[in-house]
Amino acid sequence: MKKTLHTTLILAIIFLSSNVFGQETPKTYLDPVLNLVGTNFNYGNANSSLKDYKKSVLGAQVGVTFQAGITPAFSLVSEFYFMMKGGKLNVNNPLTTNERTLRLYTLELPVLARFHFGNAYANAGPSIAYNLNGTKKINDVSTHVSFTNSGEAFKRLDAGVQVGGGYMFPMGQKRLALDIRYCYGLTNISTDKELYNRSLIVSIHFSKPWRSNPLAKNKNL
Repeated sequence: MKKTLHTTLILAIIFLSSNVFGQETPKTYLDPVLNLVGTNFNYGNANSSLKDYKKSVLGAQVGVTFQAGITPAFSLVSEFYFMMKGGKLNVNNPLTTNERTLRLYTLELPVLARFHFGNAYANAGPSIAYNLNGTKKINDVSTHVSFTNSGEAFKRLDAGVQVGGGYMFPMGQKRLALDIRYCYGLTNISTDKELYNRSLIVSIHFSKPWRSNPLAKNKNL
């Protein structure tokens, strides 16, 4: 029985390896990014008391994504985009009492490791962002936010991690890729309270290989 189990495991490993590493080495893609993104904030220790008052807001994400195929099972992905982030608290919430909507306008640069499993893949990696500007709306009054070190202000720099996956649908020499990703902010971007970015990004890319990747180990790319 034990010998049979060992044999089965070895055959399974061989089968998975042939499916993962026997595929064509991923090409290099340079795709435009244009999405609607749902974002919100985590309020640290106060988050649990605010859960019934929090509401996500939609924002735009515009930029480019670059996938460099290194091996049949591994790619490096770098992206650069402008993104609208934010969150809303409904009226009578314990933190601000008034209805409040905060929006931040940022430039973001994630660098991800992408692991391929046939046409499916998984992403993970760090991300840094720079807050260009922002607005807060309390009831019906909108004002610009401040980026200073005192009072009710915000920090320019933000760091986080992105985790997710996707699936590529081959269409001849082109591809249609569906990517789903969760962005988890690690930096407290507020100077007077706890405030961490959270966002869920659903992307659809339609493209063809851009060019051969000089970093790839497969010289036939």
